[in-house]
Amino acid sequence: MRVFTRPSGTIVRSCLDDLDRIWRQGERAHSPYSDEPLDGLVLTILSQNTNDRNRDRAFASLKARFPSWGDVAAAGVQDIADTIRSGGIANIKAQRILLLLERVRSSFGTFSLQAMHEWETGKIREFLAGTPGVGAKTIACVLLFDLGRPAFPVDTHVARVSRRLGWADASMAPEEIQDLMEELVPPRRYLEAHLNMITHGRNLCTARKTLCSECPLNDRCPSRKEGQ
Repeated sequence: MRVFTRPSGTIVRSCLDDLDRIWRQGERAHSPYSDEPLDGLVLTILSQNTNDRNRDRAFASLKARFPSWGDVAAAGVQDIADTIRSGGIANIKAQRILLLLERVRSSFGTFSLQAMHEWETGKIREFLAGTPGVGAKTIACVLLFDLGRPAFPVDTHVARVSRRLGWADASMAPEEIQDLMEELVPPRRYLEAHLNMITHGRNLCTARKTLCSECPLNDRCPSRKEGQ
């Protein structure tokens, strides 16, 4: 049984360099989904338990059906659920969106999170953590993608790749891996590393099959399969 040993910064950086060399996500121009962080937060809620394509379809349908977040807040749960059906678990997500919008309106007096740009990161985390249906990954996504703050979201691909590389113990929950990745990876590389690890997990280090012979991290991966 392999005992978990925290990887060295040198190993992590060398792996990140190679991931960026093949996937080039570090070159991808980054801009928020929109200039309204509330859009990004709702988008992330819609991403739960589904893929990016279904998430985007559900979000596009929601924006097409309701001109403003105030219109969404005034709608019924069933109407919202029917609109976002393509994103999966629609009834649950509709309830979470309504609860979120009510909390935003009562806290900010409007359906906007623009004021968060002026908040300290800790205060943002505290507010979002108190919102039903918003967990560690959602908070990290909003911070990183919509507010430009350092955070390292851990989805299923990032979790799998980090465990296979031995950067995280197999028993670690995604929230624990997130804390660990934020310690191991330099903050300036959070976005690049997050995107590259997702791309790597989708293309080479997949859940069902590992293409170790094509992986540039083969020589540093304790989970590599010999003979591939």
